[in-house]
Amino acid sequence: MSRTNTTSSMIDSTVVDTPAGPFTVLVGPDGAVRASGFTADPANLLPLVHPSLRGEPRHRPDLGPVSAAVADYLDGDLAAIDDVPVEQHTGGAFMAHAWQVLRDVKPGAPVTYTGYAALAGRPIAVRAAAAACARNAAALFVPCHRVLRTDGTLGGYRWGLPVKRWLLDHERPG
Repeated sequence: MSRTNTTSSMIDSTVVDTPAGPFTVLVGPDGAVRASGFTADPANLLPLVHPSLRGEPRHRPDLGPVSAAVADYLDGDLAAIDDVPVEQHTGGAFMAHAWQVLRDVKPGAPVTYTGYAALAGRPIAVRAAAAACARNAAALFVPCHRVLRTDGTLGGYRWGLPVKRWLLDHERPG
């Protein structure tokens, strides 16, 4: 996606208490999530936002539909986050496609990096699929926590393996 520089605009932020720790969300003026992660400090998320999408963060206690979706997800409606708009700088067509594919991975049905690469249409591009997870700025909304190593173990997660384990356990069926 190509955008003009919006550094003079504001980015709204909120911090939600979760069982996995504080979860911060940054939302642009259009209501789309630009970054999110398990941190209490919005400043930790700003470097993840492409410069063309950055703005001055301002705290809001409630981000409307985004806050409601997070609360509903935490209350057990695991699909509540599915329709929340996300805006990330793509870094190319594959990255944008891979992030969209990741949003289609259902809760309780994690995939391996190999499976994720296949879902993204490039079955031998396992490293590219892993890079898409690593560059994802919108944790939870683009659920990179649902991707596991080929042997089924957790692998890495920007916000720590205990958070990834909690998310996967929260999403486990029945």
